[in-house]
Formats: sequence, C-alpha cells, structure tokens
Amino acid sequence: MKQITLENFDTEWTDPIEERQIDKFVCDEMGRQIHRYIKAMHGSKQMMLRFEEQLSTLTIPQREEAIARYIDLNRKAISGLDFKIVLARAMANYCDTFNYLLKLVNDKRRMVYYLNRIKEKYIQFHEVFEQDGKFGIKDHQGRVLLSPSYDFLRTCYVYVDDLKQMPIIAQKNGKMGLVMPDYHDTIVADFLYDDISLRDEYPYFEATKGHMKGYLQNDGTFLGQ
Repeated sequence: MKQITLENFDTEWTDPIEERQIDKFVCDEMGRQIHRYIKAMHGSKQMMLRFEEQLSTLTIPQREEAIARYIDLNRKAISGLDFKIVLARAMANYCDTFNYLLKLVNDKRRMVYYLNRIKEKYIQFHEVFEQDGKFGIKDHQGRVLLSPSYDFLRTCYVYVDDLKQMPIIAQKNGKMGLVMPDYHDTIVADFLYDDISLRDEYPYFEATKGHMKGYLQNDGTFLGQ
C-alpha cells in the first residue's frame, strides 16, 4: 500500500467510512438489479421475495459474494447494466447534500477507484479450461475449482436459483454425474447415468440410467418418475 503523505493525501487517501457505506449502497443496488432480472424473466413474486429474504440475513461481504456467484451463473442479469449509474445511485444515497454528491461524481480518481472496486467484487466469472484432452474449471482468480479430469462439463445456469452453490454436470469414462465446484472435486451424484440434462425448475436435473428415468436433486438424490 502506498504511504499517505500531506502531498498525496487528496489523490491517494480514501475515507474508510465512505468506502464502507458506498459498498453497502452499491450492494443494495446490485440486489435490486437481480430483483429486476428475476422479474423480467417472469420469475414469481415468491422467488423475488425469497431472494431478498436470503440476502437480508447476510453481512455485506457475504451479500457481495452471493450476488457475484449469482451473476456468474446468470450473466445476462447484468447485460446492459451501466456500473456508473449503479455507483452514482450509491453515492446519492451516501451523500447528505447535492453539492457533496457533485463533488464525488466529478472526482475522476474516486469514480475510477469505486468502479474498479465494484467490478472486482461482482464480476467473478469462472472459466472452463482444457488440459491433455480433459476439462476442468478455474475461478476468476485462476484457482482450480474442478481438476481437468472430465470428458465433458456443463455449468448449470439457473436464473431462479436460491443463492446456493449448484453442482456441475460432468462426464467421466462414458458416464454422467454431478460434481461440486468446491476446489475438491466433491462427487454429488456418482458417474452412473447415461445422460443428465438441465431443467428450468426444481429438481433441476433430469437423469437417465438404462431404462430408468427420473430427477436428481441438488444433493444427488435420485427420484424416479
């Protein structure tokens, strides 16, 4: 961290109280954006209320993490979103006078600082990578979420999820299963199935094993049709 001096105070120092409060109001704005997204996707009022209720039980850092995870699985949720508008709204909620708001918005250093801060917190996309003909997944920091040991991987994009971590549809040795992207390759449903497909509603996974067809819950429990 760069040392703060009298000479660079105005250009380098950030008020921790201001930072904390703007983080909070940005988080509120991002939560509202997800609310609007669920509504636009024709999610029910119950879904939206459940989403908001779950967020309300979390601390700000936990809410930031949960929203980032939701956006990673539902990237259309921020399609067309202007983060400068999000930041301006957050600053407006923080400021007690219009003149102070103008001062913040016109401070290019502060705007760039907070815009980068927002993107670092909420744009945390995973990516599939290939190694020796096998596929794995890395998180936004390049850490390996799933080792490159699978013939096929499909991330589950479900816009009405409940902020819980979703398992990944994977194939190994010609059979399908579910694994959790938890850095440990935790198997949720063993590699026993001929096919696993994604549904738009819970239970999110439809599975086929020989002549048997049914559904897989998020914990891997098989429910016959």
